[in-house]
Amino acid sequence: MKAILYSLIAFAFGLFTGPLSANDPALTPTTDAIVNIWPNNPPAWTPPTQAEGNTSNAKSRNVAGRPVIRIGNVAQPQLHVFHAKAELKSDTTIVVCPGGGYSILAWDLEGTEIAQRLQDIGVTAVVLKYRVPTGGEDERWKAPVQDIQRSISMIRAGAVQGVPNTRVGVLGFSAGGNASARAATASQRMYEAMDVNDQQDFVPDFAVLVYPAWIVEKDNPSKLIDDIKVTDHTPPMFFAHARNDGITCLGSVTLFSELQRRGINSALHIFGSGGHGFGSRRNDQETDAWPELLTLWMRDLEWIK
Repeated sequence: MKAILYSLIAFAFGLFTGPLSANDPALTPTTDAIVNIWPNNPPAWTPPTQAEGNTSNAKSRNVAGRPVIRIGNVAQPQLHVFHAKAELKSDTTIVVCPGGGYSILAWDLEGTEIAQRLQDIGVTAVVLKYRVPTGGEDERWKAPVQDIQRSISMIRAGAVQGVPNTRVGVLGFSAGGNASARAATASQRMYEAMDVNDQQDFVPDFAVLVYPAWIVEKDNPSKLIDDIKVTDHTPPMFFAHARNDGITCLGSVTLFSELQRRGINSALHIFGSGGHGFGSRRNDQETDAWPELLTLWMRDLEWIK
């Protein structure tokens, strides 16, 4: 009996592990299109030598009682398009950037599941499969930020068929939130222009940062890191963070405070509990509320119906 039980467990986890690509239908439910973002090779970096695949195993942490697909060794960055529901479709598009410590991508938890929620409120979601791991780079954030900037420019240029380009936001979790915050406050493109798409602006029209990582100084969390500077031209932002997150919520508080000082319309939600990496899965905690709060914020700004 025990042997049978162990075999069933191994089989079940086999559904979530192994040499699956993020292009596999099991990892990209209802994806409408997949688009490579660089015309040839991406800007210089040290790509992984192993094949892309799901790195989760039987010992990996579950979230809300369910496994998480953790895509590693991404050498070919892509956009995975999820068109908004036709009856609700707005002119807003959001580039979704999963977290994963710049080592992996929490592909379903902070990617495709978020895209499906956005579809339901009339937003076209584009999940960015950005380059990881980047831990060996001097600036581990740079390749992901390059991928975000390129994605935004491509969408604005109309290079991603059927994706609205009137208003293009970015939504990032954890390390993806770090990259998104950098992209939203960047004053320059982090790579040399490659084609006509790069004639378009690379800064998002707004940013949604969910437990963003490493945006304040480690020893002084009331001060933003030098790379993140708020100006009068910084776009509006929405923040969701738990007070008991191991990555301090003061990052969100401090960035929001700088936006508030400049009168930039933003929203900050600090929850009393929830920890880190909750995504949008319902878990009977107060953090369950953030997707609805985001919907209301966007509706108040008349970005969705």
